[in-house]
Amino acid sequence: MKKLTLLSIFAFLTFQAVAQEAYYLANEGVMVTDGETKILFDPLYPESYGQYLLVPDEVRNAIFAGEAPFDDIDAVFVSHFHGDHFSAEDSLALLQAQSNVALYAPQQAVLGMRTIATDEQESVFDRVHAVSLQYKDAPVTLRMDNLLVEAVRIPHSGWPTGRVDVENIVWRVTLNDNTTVVHMGDADPNDVHFALNPEYWGRVTPNAAFPPYWFFASDAGQGILENRVGARRNVGVHVPVQIPGSPMARPIELRSADLFTRPGETRSLE
Repeated sequence: MKKLTLLSIFAFLTFQAVAQEAYYLANEGVMVTDGETKILFDPLYPESYGQYLLVPDEVRNAIFAGEAPFDDIDAVFVSHFHGDHFSAEDSLALLQAQSNVALYAPQQAVLGMRTIATDEQESVFDRVHAVSLQYKDAPVTLRMDNLLVEAVRIPHSGWPTGRVDVENIVWRVTLNDNTTVVHMGDADPNDVHFALNPEYWGRVTPNAAFPPYWFFASDAGQGILENRVGARRNVGVHVPVQIPGSPMARPIELRSADLFTRPGETRSLE
C-alpha cells in the first residue's frame, strides 16, 4: 500500500475539489492543473540569492518521486537560464526519473543541459523541446497531445542596459483546449516589447497570468497585464522574502496585488 504523507493527503483533498488550479511551489515555480493534465513552470532551481524562496525539500522530493500531487506531470516549462529559475542538473535528473515528462526551455537552458549530460542521459533529449528566439521574433507554436504551447521572447527585466543576452521566454500554455495560463519569467515591464505582437496577445483571454511582482509596481506593468496579456486574473510571483504576505504590510503600490508568497498556496483557475 502506498504511503500517504501529509502532502499527498492535502493534495488529494485539494485537487479532487478543484480541477483547474494553480499551486505555488516557490519563487516563480507554479504547477497548473486541468483535470488530470499537469504542468510545472520553473520548478527546480538551486539559488535563492539571499532574497527569494526555495522550493521546500518535501515538495522537491515529491516532484522527483512522482508523488501526489506531482504525479503524472505532462510537461515542465523553463523561463530562462538563471540559478533562481533553472538547474540543468535537476532537470536532467527529473527527466531520468520521470520517463513521461517533456521539457520546454529556451535554447540557452538546453545547451546548459547538454554540456553536463552523461551518456546515460542522452536519451532524455528526445523529450526536450528547445525554443530559440531572438528579440522581436514572432511568437512560435508547439503542440503536445493535450497541450497547446506558445512562446515569445520578452527581454529580461533590466532592458535595454542589462541582461539583453538572456533568452527570457514568456510561455502561454493551453491545457485540454480549456485552461490557458501565461508564465512571464523575468519579463521587462515595458510595453514596447508587447506592442510588437498585438494580434497574438489579443487572440486569447487566459484564465490566469503569473507576472513577476514588479508588474504591479508601475502603471506601465499594470497596463501590459490589462491591455496586452488580458488574463482574467493575475497572480504575482518572484516575490522577495521581505515583501510580507499580508496586503496592508506591503509597500503601498503592491497592497492591491494578488501575490503568491507561501509555498502550497493555490488559486482557482475556473
